[in-house]
Amino acid sequence: MKKVLALLLCTSMLALSACSSTGSEGSATSGSDATTSSASSVSQSESAANTSTASSQSTESSDDVTMGEKNALESAKTYLDVSAFSHSGLIQQLEFEGYTTEEATYAADNCGADWNEQAAKAAQSYLEISSFSREGLLEQLEFEGYTAEQAEYGVTAAGY
Repeated sequence: MKKVLALLLCTSMLALSACSSTGSEGSATSGSDATTSSASSVSQSESAANTSTASSQSTESSDDVTMGEKNALESAKTYLDVSAFSHSGLIQQLEFEGYTTEEATYAADNCGADWNEQAAKAAQSYLEISSFSREGLLEQLEFEGYTAEQAEYGVTAAGY
């Protein structure tokens, strides 16, 4: 059961990756107006990423953040908008996308996620697609990388 659910999650993440890639390629291959608009959007996104990074990591200046870390952070936020992830699960997904371990870890550490709430969302999602005992749901969440405390929070928040 765990492998099936993990496969479903991976499949949905691959679909998200394909959509993200298609969207960015489409804007890059459009006419010059679209390219200008795209460049403006990138500039605004980078500005927002710099602001977010500066506020979420007070020990590093924005000059110390690499382009890979900025991009990984934006990808992490996009993934979290679509699906629930554990800290380690998000790092694994970002690494799958080609980010280095350091970039992926930076993104997971600085994305502002509430990992308890992520566990609650994941628990609710699992209950929407299958029936679980309380213990089975706890085990599934821990299998997905949530800590025992996060899994407990998630299961309780989902109504168990």
